Parts: sequence; structure tokens; C-alpha cells
Amino acid sequence: MKNTITKRLSHFAAGFAAAALLLSSSAAAIAAEVKFGHVAPPFHGQSKGVEAFAAYVKEKTNGRIDIATFPAGQLGGERSLAEQVQSGTLQLATVSTAVMHNFVPEAVVMDMPFIFPDRETAYAVLDDEELQEKYFSYFPKKGFIAIGWTENDFRDFSNSKHPVHTPDDIKGLKVRVINSPVYIDMFKELGASPVGIPFPEIYNALQTGVIDAQENPVLTTTLMRFTEVTPYITLTRHSLTECVIVVSIDYWESLSDADKQIFRDAARECIKTNREVDINLLQHLPKSGISVEQFAKDNGVEIVTLTDEERAAFQKAMQPVWDKYRPKIGDDLFDLVLKKVDEYRK
Repeated sequence: MKNTITKRLSHFAAGFAAAALLLSSSAAAIAAEVKFGHVAPPFHGQSKGVEAFAAYVKEKTNGRIDIATFPAGQLGGERSLAEQVQSGTLQLATVSTAVMHNFVPEAVVMDMPFIFPDRETAYAVLDDEELQEKYFSYFPKKGFIAIGWTENDFRDFSNSKHPVHTPDDIKGLKVRVINSPVYIDMFKELGASPVGIPFPEIYNALQTGVIDAQENPVLTTTLMRFTEVTPYITLTRHSLTECVIVVSIDYWESLSDADKQIFRDAARECIKTNREVDINLLQHLPKSGISVEQFAKDNGVEIVTLTDEERAAFQKAMQPVWDKYRPKIGDDLFDLVLKKVDEYRK
């Protein structure tokens, strides 16, 4: 009898151990699931960059870390993604600096209007190790680890009224802007009436005359057919919509030093792919395969490229915006960015 009870207890213990092991394995599998969220559409350079990030990590860890990517806002809008990473419920996301400004005030330095004179200078500044170390250092105290960039390209201006060459040409126009304080301040300073309309409502708002203009990268303006209702485009390049790859602090601390380096290297692969795809899309639009410039010619859209003098006039008009945000950013970071811009422009 005693042996029978002992055997039953032994079987019970073995079964319990197996069940515990199964539950433990399931929990480990769930814990190992790594998600990377963003809002760009699948064809966009930002999305392709995130895919390159995941592929690099998977390759370098021999499949040990397999990152699932979620484009097009599947896991939420940018603010929600930032909050999820901050709380630790999402491992990775890439969020525009205009939105990260709500969490890390210093992040807004990248949104200063007309701070970057051209694409080459902007990329050199953003890739500068000293600049990255300084900029990313503000994130941990707000609940994020910043490891790299993605982007949505330079922002341009389109409207339904007339060609824009000077700040005065924007006065009086009703302009849809990103619902971010710096963008609202920017267009108020130019004498426009900025409106924070949600992105999906832009076309209808332009078509019905609720707004006269909008600001988005020329590629976005073309792909979203805003050219049908705003035939005047100016390549203002007023801001670079840069996004920061942020990682949950808890997840980051769970990684080995070697894995952390793999993630940093993956971030470099990400932005490289992102930029290459976006530049290619400007020359080869989806479906048609023609350039944005050719599309404009074929569809009666006028594209204005600002002269150096015209750009200088816009930058001068933006000085009050720089002055307003400098105290929030801090002289040390603001001046470092300006120093790097000057250094690489030369």
C-alpha cells in the first residue's frame, strides 16, 4: 500500500513537473516575442528599413531573436507606440521627433524649421557619433533607450492658390500641419492659419476648401493624390521628419552586451535602407515607375525649387521659432546641432 501511494505521488510529481515545464516554455515563448511598431505604409522606405533591422538581428543572432514588424499603425498611432515602449508593453518602435517632443522636450531640436540646408548635410549631422551620443542621452531618464533613426523625408508645401516663393506668399492661407506645437508655431509665424487635421482627412479638407494648403514630403503629396487639389508645390524642405528608434528599458536591460551592439548595428542598416528606398521612390513611383518630377509635368502640377536667397528669407522668418524653443532644448544641444550643420555644410 505504501509503495502504491509512493508511486502515485511520484507519478503526480513527474506530471506536475512536466506541466510546469510546459507552462514555463510557453511563458518563455511569449516573453521571447519581440515586436517593432511604426506607422509607415509597407512600401515606404521607413517600413523597408524596419524590415532590414529585423532581418539583420535575426541573422546575427542565428534566429534567436526574431522581431515581428508591424507597419501602418497596426499597434497604434505614434503617441500610443511611444507610451507602450515607455511602459514596457512594446519592445521597439520608431516615433517621429515631433511626437517624441511630448516625452523628451529636447527631441524637438530636429524639427527646427530650415535648420538643415540640404539632404547631404542633414544626413552627415544625424550620423555624427558625437551628436547621436548627446541627443540620445536625454531619452533614458524619460523611459526610453534611443539607438538610431528612421525617417519620412523632408517636408514640402503644396497649396491650391498660387506658387510660393517667399514667406509672404503663405500669409493668409489655411494650412494643415502636424498636430505638434512647433509646426503650429512655424506656420503662425509665417502668417498662415495652421490647422491640426488628421492625416486621413487632408484630401477631403482640401477638396472642400476647409484648408488651402498642406505640408508633407513631396512623395507623400504625390502618392496621396493631394496634387489633384493642390497643383502648386514648393520644395521648401522646411523640416526633416526624423524618427527615433526607441527600445523599452526593461527589454534593453535583458539583452547581453553583444546583442545590444547587434541592435545598434541593425539601426545603422535600418536608416541606410530607409534612405535608399525613399530616394529611389522619388525617381520611380510605385505602379507608374516615373519620377515625381515627370508626374508633375504630366499632370499640370507646378513645382517650385527655392533659390538660396529665398531659403535664406524663410530661415530668417523662422528665427522667432528658434528663439522660442531654444530654452526648452538647451543651449548645449542646440549649439551642437548648429555647429555640426556648419561643419558638414563646409
